[in-house]
Amino acid sequence: MSSPQQIRDLANSMAQATIGSPNAVSTSPTATSYMGSYRPRSYSTTKPTKALRPFSTGDIKILLLENVNQTAINIFNQQGYQVEFHKTSLPDEELIEKIKDVHVIGIRSKTRLTENILKHAKNLVVIGCFCIGTNQVDLEFAAKSGIAVFNSPFSNSRSVAELVIAEIITLSRQVGDRSMEMHNGVWNKVSAKCWEIRGKTLGIIGYGHIGAQLSVLAEAFGMTVIYYDVLMIMSLGTAKQVSTLDELLSKADFVTLHVPETPETKNMFSTPQFAAMKNGAYLINASRGTVVDIPALVDALKIGKLGGAALDVYPQEPRKNGEFFNDDLNTWTTELTSLKNVILTPHIGGSTEEAQSAIGVEVATAVTSYVNEGSSIGAVNFPEVTLRGLDLDNADSVRVLYIHKNVPGVLKTVNDILSSYNIEKQFSDSRGDVAYLMADISGVDSSDIEKLYEHLEQTPYKIVTRLLY
Repeated sequence: MSSPQQIRDLANSMAQATIGSPNAVSTSPTATSYMGSYRPRSYSTTKPTKALRPFSTGDIKILLLENVNQTAINIFNQQGYQVEFHKTSLPDEELIEKIKDVHVIGIRSKTRLTENILKHAKNLVVIGCFCIGTNQVDLEFAAKSGIAVFNSPFSNSRSVAELVIAEIITLSRQVGDRSMEMHNGVWNKVSAKCWEIRGKTLGIIGYGHIGAQLSVLAEAFGMTVIYYDVLMIMSLGTAKQVSTLDELLSKADFVTLHVPETPETKNMFSTPQFAAMKNGAYLINASRGTVVDIPALVDALKIGKLGGAALDVYPQEPRKNGEFFNDDLNTWTTELTSLKNVILTPHIGGSTEEAQSAIGVEVATAVTSYVNEGSSIGAVNFPEVTLRGLDLDNADSVRVLYIHKNVPGVLKTVNDILSSYNIEKQFSDSRGDVAYLMADISGVDSSDIEKLYEHLEQTPYKIVTRLLY
């Protein structure tokens, strides 16, 4: 843990350093933008299409964990899938047993789908993450196993942005402390170190979908908004992008984090960053628990460097509601909870009825499209491939979905197998070591489909073969 003196020394040195000078301290990531790429998903067509069903597969079985929203269950039930629903995550031993037979699993942030878990999933086709993040899934192993992963990167953005605004006001007015005092029967009407947020500066780190929405809301409250991102991003309203993290820290009264969990962002906020902040500034983290060095935050709060903080995420979090958040989970918990003007919430940034309903619809629709049609548009770990639907009059057609290792010669081998039939349309793409081919073949009957399946299954670099007809 950093000592209070370390923070004081660094604060003093930063106060004398010129912004952008060689002495300025910054550990900001430099590899990727927090905005990411966004491709709107479209599942509609201009004319009725043929409903497809899988060859050599029985009923589609779905396992939903962690109280996935009812909107998703409704969508899956409408498809006739077999749905097993649990309100909580499952212990690893039980999860391994459950995942053996299912074709789809839906999770939120608590379930960890590691290689050790996924290697038991012999029938798994797709994973639906009903949340923003996908760091709880071994994406590389899933891709190499032919398992596509979908998430909902933007559906809860408004909910998170509104929570951050609420926390900014709560911190600036010390509402949390006053509420706790009243619950304990103490009347403490004070105005010292309580501020309006009008005219204050908000510094947003990561100007993606959440950061941009937060920017607009903050300006409506009369705040000045500055932001830092690793890419140049067009601002909304009158917000201004700054060139360095240190410049943002030196100017902002409130600093809020909206970055992904990556090796570059681990402990990106520690003693040097707290020292660079304005005296009495506030820190809000609603991104990922590993982004903030919490022992260093505790020190900065103890010596009064910061006026307060709000945390919605933590390095280690309970697996389900009702479990204790204590020193057994994170060794610094008691120290953190003893501090004044610190708001602690249990990872509820996106936990609104509106957000969870929208997430349920978005992820369940993407999963259904992949299961029924093979479309991988929006997958986070997979080549993005799609074809227009088969017309209703294509009774003698089959859709080939062939996931394979990305090595030379595979397409020649596959097309040799398909060459006996009429290939109506075909598309393939690759991502890293994995490639994905979709093709619609006409002029086939049930025996042809069986032969196609057998021949494709025998190819040397096959990962997964699915035929829909």
